[in-house]
Amino acid sequence: MAESDWDTVTVLRKKGPSAAQAKSKQAVASAQRRGEELETTKKWSAGQNKQHLVTKNTAKLDRETEELHHQRVPLEVGKVIQQGRQNKGMTQKDLATKVNEKPQIIADYECGRAIPNNQVMGKIERALGLKLRGKEVGLPLEAGPKKK
Repeated sequence: MAESDWDTVTVLRKKGPSAAQAKSKQAVASAQRRGEELETTKKWSAGQNKQHLVTKNTAKLDRETEELHHQRVPLEVGKVIQQGRQNKGMTQKDLATKVNEKPQIIADYECGRAIPNNQVMGKIERALGLKLRGKEVGLPLEAGPKKK
């Protein structure tokens, strides 16, 4: 074999602190005690969720000007929900449980504060047996099979 001169080098040193350990209060305090130089920087826009930005159009809708506003559930529909619920001897919580919604949603629909959702309205219609949408608000719901 050819002569090969391999030198073995052994390096003994302590591993430095990890990034998380270096940022801890204890590490900063010990570095200050040792008199080491510290550098602190402020991160701008840290902790903000930038993927869900509010556009100008949604901001206008939130301000609810006269020409741009959210349509609310009419008070007459709220009264129909309340009367139908009371006729069946149900509380708002009972109705909410029956339609798998929160009691606050039922309260918002009855007070006219809610933005109408057809899925929720359909659940309430079926639970009470009363129509809540269209021209025939308050009339009994026809329990016939769906036509395709």
